[in-house]
Amino acid sequence: MSEKYDVIIVGLGAMGSAACYHLARRGKKVLGLDRFSPPHTLGSSHGQTRIIREAYFEHPVYVPLVQHAYELWADLERESGRRLFVQTGGLMIGRPEGVVVGGAKQSAVEHRLQHEILSAAEVRRRFPALQPTDDMVAVWEPRAGILFPEACVETHLAHAKRHGADIHVNEAVTRWEADAGTARVVTSRGQFQASRLVLACGSWVTALLPDLSIPLTIERQVLYWFEAKRAPENFHSDRCPIYLWEHEPERFFYGFPDLGEGVKVAGHHEGRVTSPEAIDREIHADETEAMRRIIRKLMPDADGPLRSAVVCMYTNTPDHHFLIDSHPRYPQVLIASPCSGHGFKFSSAIGSVLADLLTEGKTRFELSLFRHRWPVS
Repeated sequence: MSEKYDVIIVGLGAMGSAACYHLARRGKKVLGLDRFSPPHTLGSSHGQTRIIREAYFEHPVYVPLVQHAYELWADLERESGRRLFVQTGGLMIGRPEGVVVGGAKQSAVEHRLQHEILSAAEVRRRFPALQPTDDMVAVWEPRAGILFPEACVETHLAHAKRHGADIHVNEAVTRWEADAGTARVVTSRGQFQASRLVLACGSWVTALLPDLSIPLTIERQVLYWFEAKRAPENFHSDRCPIYLWEHEPERFFYGFPDLGEGVKVAGHHEGRVTSPEAIDREIHADETEAMRRIIRKLMPDADGPLRSAVVCMYTNTPDHHFLIDSHPRYPQVLIASPCSGHGFKFSSAIGSVLADLLTEGKTRFELSLFRHRWPVS
């Protein structure tokens, strides 16, 4: 006989760990399953730091969701006593007509967010670590900052357990099936049954949905930590905010102040298409040099020795928005978490939204942007 739960969650990274926490907190009997032992370095929820920002250039519909995420991260900090967030302010930098600046301004104006428009000279004066060219401007938002992803995942899971969730790690799901009102999951160790099933397994989701042919691509991304070459004090968090930079039309990189491990920077998209099983985790000299060329131009004082680097994965939808939707044949199965490389900041809120959908059948947040257009069979 399989053990019965209200909800089974497959994948315990950013979204799955948050969903476990919020469902258990609402009194649901929850089982969380992961093929590894999160937090780990094999998926999309690692790398010491993640950006949280409010003037969201990707689309204004994200703003209420990220505002809710801020509230929930603060709640989790109070409940756990752990430091999960540091406010540094943030800069969205690029040419005035670019995607980043234009989109950030649109979100800031539409949602009446506190912000400033800074010239390149103003950015260089206020934040000397950053050296935009004269044809660039920046949207400054004071509320932006840093989340610590490993601590966030670990804390969500620890407090999910405190609220009664069963968490099984190092237990791969081999298959699942569903019929009217029930879902069954078979793992490497046993089988389980629930009224609802959440697939939040990121880059592994297509393996569990082979019949749907969801057009997702897995993209290899490299995170770099460089030692400051000059003026290291300018990269401290009291002088250097987080930033997302459109350095050429529709080409992006982002970065963080130095929190003691070096100046972290990474490209945003443009990585090699891969799969979770075949991903190359070696850091190659040519890709490091490509990142250095950008740094030398726009952040020359950061062009010191490479201190460390790590590979992670983006799971991308065609439009680079999220995927949060019910299975087209099994409404009790909810697909969540392919987040196109910009989802971590939202995970506290998405966990709460998934709990809304699974317990109440609705949520107050607009999710139409995240629904998949399933082919008509």
